[in-house]
Amino acid sequence: MVLFASSAPARLLFCRKLAIVSGFCHAVAPRKGRYACRTAARAARDLMNPIPASPLRTLYGERYRWYLLLSVMVGVMASIMSSTIVNVAIPGMSHHFELGQSRAQWVSSGFMVAMTVSMLTTPWLLSRYGYRATYVGTMVLLLAGGVTGGLASSFSLVLIARVAEGLAAGVVQPIPAIIILRAFEPHEQGRATGIFGMGVVLAPAIGPSIGGVLVDLFGWRSIFFMVVPFCVVSIWLAYKFLPVTGPGGVAASATDRLDWRGLALGTVGTLCLLNGLVELRETSVLPAVALLAGAALAFVSFVFWQRRLSAAGGVPLMNLALFQYRQFAMGSIVAFIYGTALFGSTYLLPVYMQVALNLSPSLVGTILLPAGIVLAIAIAGVGRLADRQPTWMLVCTGLFLLALSFALMIVLDTTSALWLLVAFAIIGRIGLGFILPSLNLGSMRPLAKPLIPQGASAINFLRMLGGAAGVSLCAVVLEWRLAAHGDSLLNPLTSAARLAAFNEVFVMLAVLCALAMCAAWQLKE
Repeated sequence: MVLFASSAPARLLFCRKLAIVSGFCHAVAPRKGRYACRTAARAARDLMNPIPASPLRTLYGERYRWYLLLSVMVGVMASIMSSTIVNVAIPGMSHHFELGQSRAQWVSSGFMVAMTVSMLTTPWLLSRYGYRATYVGTMVLLLAGGVTGGLASSFSLVLIARVAEGLAAGVVQPIPAIIILRAFEPHEQGRATGIFGMGVVLAPAIGPSIGGVLVDLFGWRSIFFMVVPFCVVSIWLAYKFLPVTGPGGVAASATDRLDWRGLALGTVGTLCLLNGLVELRETSVLPAVALLAGAALAFVSFVFWQRRLSAAGGVPLMNLALFQYRQFAMGSIVAFIYGTALFGSTYLLPVYMQVALNLSPSLVGTILLPAGIVLAIAIAGVGRLADRQPTWMLVCTGLFLLALSFALMIVLDTTSALWLLVAFAIIGRIGLGFILPSLNLGSMRPLAKPLIPQGASAINFLRMLGGAAGVSLCAVVLEWRLAAHGDSLLNPLTSAARLAAFNEVFVMLAVLCALAMCAAWQLKE
């Protein structure tokens, strides 16, 4: 009725919108299902009833999108800092509570597990509560975790505080990618990603240095309070610049329930995977096999439940329709392998420099500092390139440089010049600078806009899952190769056998990056 009663230009506009909706429906739901129909109906409603301009955008003009990006950048910096800086406090905390190494390590592991799993809840929280309430809630939780950890009188309370901080960090980290893809035009998205990435990279680069000074002056408790000023500033910025609506300007509503069963299966699978990899380092193999089998069963059950919930018209925790987009599916593989190589090398490099090359901890920090600065500069520069060059080419270039830096490590020994070590580390960080701004853009640009929040949370989840597995994988392979060469890290002296074991682990990481390049090649549009 509306179509025939309208003027010719209006009918033409309606037909164009209808064609867009039909294309979206075909891409997202080639098979019949109530959830797919409802998603298409929402897209049609958004097209036929466009959301009016945001009052905040009207108030601040064209600069508003940059204010919005700055607001979430501060919070993400706080969350990343809380994940890395606590490692400086573990020795003092272990001495205070009289902890063994395995119990003390749960301060980091508990944070990692909570952060990884909570990333999957971000789309539901944004749809249910909107940007501002979700973001402010995470910052309040991060603030409460920092204060509680700093004042804790028992290790159990410290662990609870770390889990709370991990939950907050996991929810907040996918939000910037959603904002960049929705608030910025395609020709600005690379630049925005580069600026955001440069700011976020500085947090883990500077944090441990400041943390070391705080621990020396005020003790381990001061580490937890370091996030407080960042959280306060981010909450103030959120009330000033973040909209109360959900993604796409749609009003937040309580129409959809959180997929608790999917969240439970994801949590169990992640816990079993990480603990199974840790158990591989022990002498008994049976517990490790049982845990890894439990992880496989939990993830298969997770996929089955997500499919079943979608077919029943519910809203799954991870929308599997995302993986029908070739670029996103390939980008997810790259993200998992990239996370494995990145986090694994972050663990491996300092250990290699200290126990294989006999360098002091202070010298190790000095060697890695130039690489961190170069990384921040590279991210900003590559971000601008991502607006003009194909993202698949940038990601492949970054993976090649990262693989090259790992492969070059095998030429070093205890007599090598330090500048070679610095140069190889810089090559790897330049590679990271090519990957970080480009991977999310290349994977999620083809997605229909209603799928962007789900895509951001899914790809961050897979990257963090790969990262959590990468640390344990490098540790397991290193101990295996050391034993094969007749050496052990308990031996205070280095040897040619120890260097050979480390070199084999570096080769493994280089091969992983090469495999990721095969998937990155498929990011072509």
